[in-house]
Amino acid sequence: MEKKKLKWGIVGCGVIAPAHGKSLAKTKDAELVAVCDIVRERAEHLAADFGNPAVYTDLDEMLEHADLDILSVCTPSGMHGEHITAAAERGVHVLSEKPLEITLKKVDSAIQACRKAGVKLGGVFQRRTFPTSVEIKKALDAGALGKMVLGTACLKYYRDQAYYDSGDWRGTWELDGGGALMNQGVHGIDLLLWFMGDVRKVFARTGTLLRDIPVEDTAVVSLEFASGAFGTIEGTTSVYPGMDTRIELHGERGTIILEESRINTWKTLDGVEREQEVIKGEGAKVASDPSALGPITHDVLVQDMIDAVKADREPLIPGEEARKAVELILAIYESAKTGKEITLL
Repeated sequence: MEKKKLKWGIVGCGVIAPAHGKSLAKTKDAELVAVCDIVRERAEHLAADFGNPAVYTDLDEMLEHADLDILSVCTPSGMHGEHITAAAERGVHVLSEKPLEITLKKVDSAIQACRKAGVKLGGVFQRRTFPTSVEIKKALDAGALGKMVLGTACLKYYRDQAYYDSGDWRGTWELDGGGALMNQGVHGIDLLLWFMGDVRKVFARTGTLLRDIPVEDTAVVSLEFASGAFGTIEGTTSVYPGMDTRIELHGERGTIILEESRINTWKTLDGVEREQEVIKGEGAKVASDPSALGPITHDVLVQDMIDAVKADREPLIPGEEARKAVELILAIYESAKTGKEITLL
């Protein structure tokens, strides 16, 4: 007997939605049955690319008629909370794009709605699923670098003015929740937190140096982790042509450097040495073009959500975990606004 496929929907049919569609097309355990966007042409275009599922322009209508098991939330960041809650209240599990929401109040409300309804809430931070990221995390947890000293995230991307002008929500506080950090840099910030642990204190400077937007296009941040290690974040969307996302991890016993999905450096005092050839340009495409995901896929997170629902377990990145990057970014904004160091723990 053929196993029943879970019914999946997508709300928000913009740039990131096809990544969910492609991953769903690869699994035998779920099928895309409905898509929704307030612009019908966008929904129809996505549907045409992925088996012609039902098309809706109203989320409530889709939730009422499509009989969904799981919903991908791919709408503008400041709408995630209301769409997560709407799905939860219908008993539908949710896989939400980053950031989970743009204020902690909205994040917590969405998490609570899912807990109350007994549905799963998973966050999308696909960089955690890279085999190299998983390998590094296991090594750090096993103490491969000993006591951690420094953790650095270099998040230098390029988005021109046309990118921000392409959607009235982009680069706004109300719907994007911020700029270079909240939209583009959030992936690298989440990865840094995953590797280094929670942040205790933060001091930041942010500015809008090139683009005509109300939010930041450039930021520099000083961190103190709960472990006692220090760290830095450099984030921007104004560096041409856009650089590979780079995470540097330094401990008393060695260094690991990750560039995109590639290990650039892995050297420890006990003789472990590993270097991979750096393939120029692979990551920079993503850094310069938001639609050029390249090797970055949602496959693991989509399959994990399916498995979490079937096994009644937590997804790989539950809502509470996805909350951490938002909390740090908001603390960075508060520090930049007040000129003061902000204590989180």
